[in-house]
Amino acid sequence: MNREELNEEYITRKNGASKQVKPLRKLKRIDKKTSYEPEYQGQHEAPSIDIRIEGEKPPRKPRPEEQLYHGLHEKGNDEDMDEAEDFDGSFGKRKKKSKKDAVIKCAAILISIVSIITLFLNMPILWYKKSGQPDERVSIITYFKKWQPTVEIEGELEKPSMDFNVDTDIVNTDFTDGLDLPQLVEGQYTVLFLGFDEDQELTDVIWICQFDIAAAKLNILQIPRDTAVPNYTSNPTTKINSVYYEGDQSISKIQRVVNCVQDNFQVPIDAYITTACFDIVDIVDLVGGIPIHLDNEIIYEADKRIPKGDVVLDGKQAEWFVRFRHEWLQGDIGRVQNQRRFMAAAMQKILSIVKDEGKLKLYSYLNTIYKNKWIATNMSVDDLSKLADFGATLTTDNVSVDMVPGEDAMYYAYDGVEYSIYSIHKKATIDKLNEKFRPYQKPLLPSESNIIEYVDEYNYQYDLYDDTGMTFEELETATEPLRDPDKKPWWKEDE
Repeated sequence: MNREELNEEYITRKNGASKQVKPLRKLKRIDKKTSYEPEYQGQHEAPSIDIRIEGEKPPRKPRPEEQLYHGLHEKGNDEDMDEAEDFDGSFGKRKKKSKKDAVIKCAAILISIVSIITLFLNMPILWYKKSGQPDERVSIITYFKKWQPTVEIEGELEKPSMDFNVDTDIVNTDFTDGLDLPQLVEGQYTVLFLGFDEDQELTDVIWICQFDIAAAKLNILQIPRDTAVPNYTSNPTTKINSVYYEGDQSISKIQRVVNCVQDNFQVPIDAYITTACFDIVDIVDLVGGIPIHLDNEIIYEADKRIPKGDVVLDGKQAEWFVRFRHEWLQGDIGRVQNQRRFMAAAMQKILSIVKDEGKLKLYSYLNTIYKNKWIATNMSVDDLSKLADFGATLTTDNVSVDMVPGEDAMYYAYDGVEYSIYSIHKKATIDKLNEKFRPYQKPLLPSESNIIEYVDEYNYQYDLYDDTGMTFEELETATEPLRDPDKKPWWKEDE
């Protein structure tokens, strides 16, 4: 109704004329050809009704591929399509996912997984038990670090009852060596190394290896296997190499040797490593041999020879080398001196592994040695790895090796047999201990040591072995011990 019609109706009403009903406007029917039949969707849905305005175009039917919605987390079938309709009905190229997005997503997933694993590994979910210590709940990582894979072979060590006599002027409350190890004396960590014979009864190799951590040095004291320690073995020879098997039967075998060493030399032992001669074979072969220079051919047996010159000792040859002693002029002392050369060569091999192949390679070797139980030790995985790290920083001029001062002697035992032994020179030995092996302890007094001399100081035959110290750098160019020109190989002595 327009304005004129409204005015006309208003005037009519005003004049009192009756209002006439305006006829209904005729509706126009939509052409059936262009309409859609309503489709019933179900009882819960209302039927669709066409409410289009006259002249409006019918809605576009959806394409088959557009009828299903795929979220961002789902993979639809439209990935192979090169074109897609835009919102305005036009067609254009689909945007492809970039490699950068994929890399970011993968990295995010990986970081999440690593974070979850790290969190799990650091959760205190395992009980750690150690003899003489209270049980504690630790994480998997801590448990692995504290793990002692071969301690059951020889057992744990007892805490020494000896007075350490720590020099408090050096080791004060603020003193630290920077290496977190279970040390009896801060600043040093001492390992007793023992090498067994074939029967694993006699300790023919005895070394006190003291890591002077605060001073970044390693000092090694060789104890000849014939050293007389009459109060620590029931064997009539009184030799220290028999203490392991024939010492105090009330304590463990390893503890017998540790007690003997601590009582005589007053050096607290933190840990031990033992190995047999046949294990040395496997260890040397594992690392690829030990390069060394030989002045002369070594004939261990008729069919066991090592040629002279620059050679790489394999496992078997290494065993022959460290055990060979028959032709040395000084017998077992010559063998001890020759073992120094092997130690120096082995040290160079370890340093070359770290330099050329990295520390991880060294750790893999240690893991193999542990796994095959080629050594026995009370050290944990963490302790051994820390020592390996420390050893890798040493230089050959910071590693020195000494032998216990003394001399050869003969004595008649209670069984009526005369034995060849090595008698310690007590004063010279104590001087050497105070100089190199007690850097953080007060000077040792003769009365504090259990050393017994079979030859008293006024009757010494010689002091040839009182000062045998050499650095590994010096050992690199050292010659072999003197040979006895009149000595035949042992298998030809009857000829």
